[in-house]
Amino acid sequence: MSTISQWQLRAAFAERLSHMYGQEVPAYTTLVDVSREVNEDVLRARGADAQRLGSIGRVTAERHGAIRVGTPRELQQVARVFAALGMHPVGFYDLREAAASAVPVVSTAFRPVDGAELARNPFRVFTSMLTPADPRFFDTDLRTRLEAFLAGRELFPPELLALADRAAAEQELPGEQAERFLQLAVQAFELSPEPVDKAWYGTLERISAVAADIGGVRSTHINHLTPRVLDIDELYRRMTERGIEMIDTIQGPPAWKGPDVLLRQTSFRALAEPRAMRTPDGGVVSGSLRVRFGEVEARGIALTREGRALYDELLGLVDEQAAQKPSEARSDIARAVWERHMPGSEQELAAEGLAYFTYRLDPDRPRDGSRPPADLEGLLREGWVHAQPLVYEDFLPRSAAGIFQSNLGGEGTRDNDRQGTAYDAAWLSGAIGRDVLDPFDLYERQQNRSLARVARELGLTETLR
Repeated sequence: MSTISQWQLRAAFAERLSHMYGQEVPAYTTLVDVSREVNEDVLRARGADAQRLGSIGRVTAERHGAIRVGTPRELQQVARVFAALGMHPVGFYDLREAAASAVPVVSTAFRPVDGAELARNPFRVFTSMLTPADPRFFDTDLRTRLEAFLAGRELFPPELLALADRAAAEQELPGEQAERFLQLAVQAFELSPEPVDKAWYGTLERISAVAADIGGVRSTHINHLTPRVLDIDELYRRMTERGIEMIDTIQGPPAWKGPDVLLRQTSFRALAEPRAMRTPDGGVVSGSLRVRFGEVEARGIALTREGRALYDELLGLVDEQAAQKPSEARSDIARAVWERHMPGSEQELAAEGLAYFTYRLDPDRPRDGSRPPADLEGLLREGWVHAQPLVYEDFLPRSAAGIFQSNLGGEGTRDNDRQGTAYDAAWLSGAIGRDVLDPFDLYERQQNRSLARVARELGLTETLR
């Protein structure tokens, strides 16, 4: 009997999820089509340089999904499903602190972590968990009611979890069981036709539209599924030309003449989708909810801790200047700040230790019998070593919160006079029952492995830095 490996399960799941979501949200299919058109045009215009941060095959297949759960138990279960696909929790994101409006969630992202696995299929899922214990959003009575509601639902059937555990343990599944796993996994993220309790949903929606989407229904669903595009500004223009309403801005770093770093994201606005609503008298009426939207992303180079600190500092500078110059476009302010303070080339990013790269011997390195320099900067300068930028595989809390906020119907309510409940990566690791990995450590490990290999091949005794 043929078996299906984890990466094949992951690729098949991403493809089926994309097909299902396209049927549920037709504008998503338009987004995928336009992304593909833009990518093909960029590839024709820029050639091999367009694939510097991933092959066109990888970029075309690439998706990130977003889901929301309500409790640590549900988070543990979804972690088992993603473990079957070779995906691990990476990074801790507190959207409560990143958003001006009420977004009472903490998040992580499940994704592959090995370079070869990412190259095969880099599917990732940004997963948010509701925080009912935070008194800034939920008083004691509402928290009690909400936790009771969440405890009474089942998001993932036992058969799915059993198959997931087997796939994680054996790193594969027999063909028939793989098919059954994929069917159940996709079904778990479909939009349920079950009527929504109108009064209960409305109670939570007054606190936060995100809270209502998580705790106001008896199932979960894909909130968005995100293709990757090589020119997000051009995609934004083309989507708008097609009459699809986009959010006001592209989140993340500005478009500028220097290297792309981290992540830029935008989306079309959440659509009013018809939903059956149960009224207090037990009747069912037609209604609509705006909870799902179409996001798209452009990925750049992963920054080191120092590079990320510079990025955050520049964002603060943009905020200051935007407040002082309200009539000037924020994008123009950001571009000017970047061009003044951000290194303008990959070589400078590498030399200043601001971004992550993998290194290999250059096939055109000097062959005149000279000794190679013993430091990385010299090896790069003299042509001994080639630097390949590492693509940023993760997320930005402020950008994620910006996307959430742009698609919410209202600000919700938040009592800032109360002390918020503390959550961090250690707490989330305990809640999931497995370590939430630090993305910086993952990039650094990948970079250091390549440096060790170069040193070995050159016969250098010192560690390259």
